[in-house]
Amino acid sequence: MGQRITPWPWPRRPIRRDERCADAMRGTGGLVDLKLGHCNRDGIEVIDVAGTIDISTAPRLRELLIDLVSTDNCQLIVNMDQVEFLDSTGLGVLVGALKRVRAHDGSLDLVCTRERILKLFRITGLTKVFGIHETVDQAIAAKGR
Repeated sequence: MGQRITPWPWPRRPIRRDERCADAMRGTGGLVDLKLGHCNRDGIEVIDVAGTIDISTAPRLRELLIDLVSTDNCQLIVNMDQVEFLDSTGLGVLVGALKRVRAHDGSLDLVCTRERILKLFRITGLTKVFGIHETVDQAIAAKGR
């Protein structure tokens, strides 16, 4: 009867901001981080993605992919080798981009070697939809066939 119930989770001490991942604090949405870049290689637009693709960062990737397709860049490779986390929102952005480029007789391939990201593509059956390669050079070579 004299037992005190403590609400869970009860932190033993407050977490200080400087203890969190320094890279995560650089993102625009608080503790999120997504770095995007792109360049044209042999007429193919290569999009480099690093960090986390989730509900808070996926709109930035979607916007970049839509902008590229709207400027007639319909041969795309998304380099996801530096992606640490991908959720269903990110998968939806990639599928939407694939539909968009196919409507313009284009293609979208992925570069990914991280097993936990590849596992998502296998579980969802998207390995049958996307060309997934180990390097950007392999993806470019595959588009040349």
